[in-house]
Amino acid sequence: MRIDELRTLLAKHARPDLTTAIDDVLISKVEHPLPPSSSMSGTVMALIAQGAKRIALGDRVYEYRAGQYLIASVDLPITGHYTEAGPEQPALGFGLTLQPAAVAEVLLQASPGDLAPTTGTPSGMAVSEASDDLLDAVIRLLRLLDQPRDRAVLAPLIKREILWRLITGEQGAVVRHLGLPDSSLTHVAGAVRWIRDHYAQSFRVEEVAQQAGMSASAFYRNFQAVTAMSPVQFQKQIRLQEARLLLATHPKDITGVGSRVGYDSPSQFSREYRRQFGASPSQDAARLRGSTPETTPALV
Repeated sequence: MRIDELRTLLAKHARPDLTTAIDDVLISKVEHPLPPSSSMSGTVMALIAQGAKRIALGDRVYEYRAGQYLIASVDLPITGHYTEAGPEQPALGFGLTLQPAAVAEVLLQASPGDLAPTTGTPSGMAVSEASDDLLDAVIRLLRLLDQPRDRAVLAPLIKREILWRLITGEQGAVVRHLGLPDSSLTHVAGAVRWIRDHYAQSFRVEEVAQQAGMSASAFYRNFQAVTAMSPVQFQKQIRLQEARLLLATHPKDITGVGSRVGYDSPSQFSREYRRQFGASPSQDAARLRGSTPETTPALV
């Protein structure tokens, strides 16, 4: 069965840092269920071969398991963890980073009648069953990890095939928007990047909407459709994730960390941090001293 070969290949080539010898291809192997962790999703297709995972984005929850894949078409702040993993049956996942330029190139080669019309603004995330054709392409790509002579020539071709399977699949609209330079999702993605780059400063939604080329009402509606959050809620998520990373290296400077990520009120920072991570900044900083917060995409 395809899924059995997929599991074998993933288990064989998994590394602690998720990377592989093929650009943009990631592999995860998790042998124990871990507590939910916060990170950025990246723009990625994540396929599970064994185990199950749960991802929270704003007020939406996505669950996917063996034979299913999740698409993230915008780099979003998420909380996720494997819900099924063990030493005898580790969770195994495949990831392919989605590059907008690569998606756009595939779209340019498609005939207009090959694709369903792209309408509205899709969510930035979606889950589907993997087709046999998609599984077959992923397996052939992973086989190249054992075929270094063929890898440079064939890996780009198979990655394009995988993109085509995604573009023409059930969640094709989510992927297609990633490669369309003037789509509403692309405009929201630009606003997401701006908020991430300027997370510590206050902003008016009208100003960010203007940068995105939308009216304030259309921007707010589309932003919420894509991210499951308002722009202000999104900024708060980014601030708290950045604060947690800073606390790992500055555990005694809680007030300073809160100020650096944009909080004028230490009490508000502590209150929102506890609500997000289940512990006060000082308690969480003590817990983090022996570990490093997760910074790699949490979907894979």
